[in-house]
Amino acid sequence: MANQITVNLVSAEKEIWSGQADMIVAKTTVGEIGLLAGHEPLLAVLVAGQIRVSGPGGNVTVETQDGGFLSMESDVVTVVVRDAQLVS
Repeated sequence: MANQITVNLVSAEKEIWSGQADMIVAKTTVGEIGLLAGHEPLLAVLVAGQIRVSGPGGNVTVETQDGGFLSMESDVVTVVVRDAQLVS
């Protein structure tokens, strides 16, 4: 089994999605970034757009209008956005 990351995607008001993933892709101020298990610690500013999570249970897509930030450390990704909608 491949290494996985833990993803916690939250807004100011609620948890949007949480679970295990193989990869997360998000749009940052410097371009799109993909994160896999074992990635170096990272802090990134997100812009409006899609956040895509690929995992053992299928793909999850979240649409955000205002962006936010993303941090990754020790295979745990935390995404904080002002507001977002779960698309799939």
